[in-house]
Amino acid sequence: MRLGKRSFEFENSINILSGYSIVGPKEAEGNFGKEFDIALTDDLWEEKSYEKCECKMHREAIKGAIKKAGIETENVDLILAGDLLNEISASNFAAREFNCSFLGLYNACSTFGEAMIIASIFLNSGNFETISCSTSSHFSSAERQYRFPLELGNQRTPTAQWTVTGAGCAVLSRKSRETVKSNVLAVKTEKVDAINSFEVRVTSATIGRVIDMGIEDESNMGAAMAPAAADTLITHFKETGRAPSYYDAILTGDLGLYGKELLAFILKDEGVTLPDYYEDCGAVYFKEEQKCVQGGSGAGCSSTAFCSHFLNKLMRGELKKVLLVPTGALLNKDTPLQKETIPSIAHAVAFESFEIK
Repeated sequence: MRLGKRSFEFENSINILSGYSIVGPKEAEGNFGKEFDIALTDDLWEEKSYEKCECKMHREAIKGAIKKAGIETENVDLILAGDLLNEISASNFAAREFNCSFLGLYNACSTFGEAMIIASIFLNSGNFETISCSTSSHFSSAERQYRFPLELGNQRTPTAQWTVTGAGCAVLSRKSRETVKSNVLAVKTEKVDAINSFEVRVTSATIGRVIDMGIEDESNMGAAMAPAAADTLITHFKETGRAPSYYDAILTGDLGLYGKELLAFILKDEGVTLPDYYEDCGAVYFKEEQKCVQGGSGAGCSSTAFCSHFLNKLMRGELKKVLLVPTGALLNKDTPLQKETIPSIAHAVAFESFEIK
């Protein structure tokens, strides 16, 4: 059911069968380190280039999520995937390994939210049964594409963020985890204790619109993206009729520490006060002693954080209602050189957990 111009409430059950995450060595040392499925000790993962490593991470994240869901690859109707490389090559090269329909997506670091919304609309229509949603990024491939050659060792600015090396994938389905007898149900480890107790569903979503407030500094993406996040949140609350207190966790994608503060300031000026439990995935991704300046960013930031730490909490019933708002700066490697400002976007996806009877 459509709510207003940009929001949807899904009438049919859209269940998350599994989430899977692969990250690099630095990410494994961060705040979510113990919850990732695979933590690399080498950010090349035995490949000859960082780009090839990202392709491998993306491919293995999709494979891992499908296996973890307890289904076969042929049961997946569609792969939705995106990344930050030129022509989303990591996603394209990963998808060629699967005999599935494929749609490549790009909304920068908000692509995971875009994928989840498209998948939910497709599943709600009844024309699809199971869809995988995945995104990836790599610090070394993104830095040399968007900023400077790594060999220069450029000093990072005070507003800069650290691109997450990681790939995250979630498998969505009209079927429940209980119905498909997901392998996740049988998992009994320290990391995901009692994960078999709750079903996690996508219940509503709000599609973002492009916002450009004239920010020109590509090293200050938090400032560029915060207005887009504010616009999407205000629209989501207005069109769904929900207050921020409806959720017990509100998560933006990768605004970083400064962008997180800016978002709260913008919303307060609009009469919306975020609760104390509001958090930004990028701001909390790394530990302070890791010196990542404003925190994490990248298409793999929100997907790996959600598909590990936050999805586990939903599946354990520790969180009941979560609003995820991945954010994206829609620049490319050429637009800053052409003195263009940075257009940005954010999408909101609502999740709820229901106890399995």
